[in-house]
Amino acid sequence: MSIADELAKLEALRAAGTLNDDEFQRAKARVLQGEPVSAGPVAVNKLRRSRNDRWLGGVCGGVAVLTGVDTWIWRLLLTGLALFGGTGVLIYILLWIFVPNE
Repeated sequence: MSIADELAKLEALRAAGTLNDDEFQRAKARVLQGEPVSAGPVAVNKLRRSRNDRWLGGVCGGVAVLTGVDTWIWRLLLTGLALFGGTGVLIYILLWIFVPNE
């Protein structure tokens, strides 16, 4: 991926409100200095329900943003869990209650 592509992605994240100005500046400096930008470990405290990618509560959209996996895969997974024992419904409702909006 080129530097221009990475900067464009960072700008899109800042425009969406995922990155604040300070985080954007630090990430931009790392990209321009040639340091690799890694996803690092998944940070649970960064989990937010999506306002843009939602059908019900935005849980799957938020988890998709955090993990980098497409939203439809999370929806399919939770639907499958809902059909086989109902745990998908329980997980979704708990995340809907306890995970804040973006």
